[in-house]
Amino acid sequence: MGEAAKVVRPARTVWLARAAIGCGLAAVLVLAAGAGLRGALVVAVGVVALALMAVGGWWALSRRGPLRWLGVLLAVAAPAAAVALYVGAGTWPWVLGAVALWAAGLWLARTALRSARRTREMPEREVDAPRRPVLIMNPKSGGGKVEKFHLAERARELGAQVVLLDPDAHQDVVELAERAVADGADLLGVAGGDGTQALVAQVAARHGLPFLVVSAGTRNHFALDLGLDRTDPARCLDALTDGVELRVDLGEVAGRAFVNNVSFGTYAEIVQNPEYRDAKAATILAMLPDLLVGYAGARLSAEAGGERLEHPQAVLVSNNPYDAGDLLDPGRRSRMDRGRLGVLGVRVDGAAQAADLALRGTSAEAVTVLVGREVLVTADVPSIPVAVDGEALELDVPVRCVIRPGALRVRVPRDRPGTVAPAPALKWSRLAHLASGRTEENGGAR
Repeated sequence: MGEAAKVVRPARTVWLARAAIGCGLAAVLVLAAGAGLRGALVVAVGVVALALMAVGGWWALSRRGPLRWLGVLLAVAAPAAAVALYVGAGTWPWVLGAVALWAAGLWLARTALRSARRTREMPEREVDAPRRPVLIMNPKSGGGKVEKFHLAERARELGAQVVLLDPDAHQDVVELAERAVADGADLLGVAGGDGTQALVAQVAARHGLPFLVVSAGTRNHFALDLGLDRTDPARCLDALTDGVELRVDLGEVAGRAFVNNVSFGTYAEIVQNPEYRDAKAATILAMLPDLLVGYAGARLSAEAGGERLEHPQAVLVSNNPYDAGDLLDPGRRSRMDRGRLGVLGVRVDGAAQAADLALRGTSAEAVTVLVGREVLVTADVPSIPVAVDGEALELDVPVRCVIRPGALRVRVPRDRPGTVAPAPALKWSRLAHLASGRTEENGGAR
């Protein structure tokens, strides 16, 4: 039996952690020195203001009529009143300095934790350029990115056949992809939203063909997690001539593929509303009170990895778990080849839990995190609304989600921005350990 390997932290990580703790301590000292005996009052005012903002925000989302407007007023007035008190007491420069130091400390802490996190990129495989690539492009996707970035012209210059969808007619993209395969396509690609990406990806996986993602959608979550350039979709086309291949998992819900996630409960109910596409904010505000207070939707249950989640307001099942530990970092998957589904269940029962969720994200008490190769969602009704990569569906209960490990061969450019390692949830005990510079045991050799 060998000894456990010692992991020595880089000096940069150690000093980032020390600087983060130093900023936090300095914030406390600045506040104490500037406010003197009034320091406790300053802190109390800040805590009360945050609490009132949380209550106001909860009322604004979960109530209608006068109580909603009172919530909006409270959420705005509470911090304004705190600032006015600080200015009147002459403590505002010290408070501002303490807040600046604390914010710097949080940034340094997240940077230290991110640099200490050991993540490996998905393995790449060398491949030959395709001979008969076919790309399906949606001109309306992403506000017209296909035309704005001249994607069709660029793809044709690189030897690809382009199938432009008709914005004024419904077309079955699965049928178009199957026809392309029948005609000899050796690569399928999509310039469009994640929902369209998933449909064509399922065809590519079924026939064992490589799949190319062009980030021409609105949010491009799949492209983000593949490390592609979302600001210039034309760079994704470089994969046609100088590309490498990634083996990526593919999720399936009731036999339909998804590349990102499947939503049940609150979000799925909202997406199902026909007015959502044209008036997202108004539809959300109109429906949230019924979905948050005395939840009016189906009573859901979810089971994954031998654990059960009872009556959540919302369930998110993702193709591989998200890495984000809080809401300050966008949800990302640094790896999509782990062969597991991630499950996030949310139940918010009041203003305190809503504030906790806003501050701590997936670490909040209102959130349950599960992992498994299969997720079974049941309800007290025969069918439930489901949002599959943002597309609204109605599926019979029970709904079964599974993961197909390595089912998708994704062709990406060799030269691409790459993925960003997300920061783990902020834990000061972990930060203190990094600041100490002590080595860690990293398993043993057998």
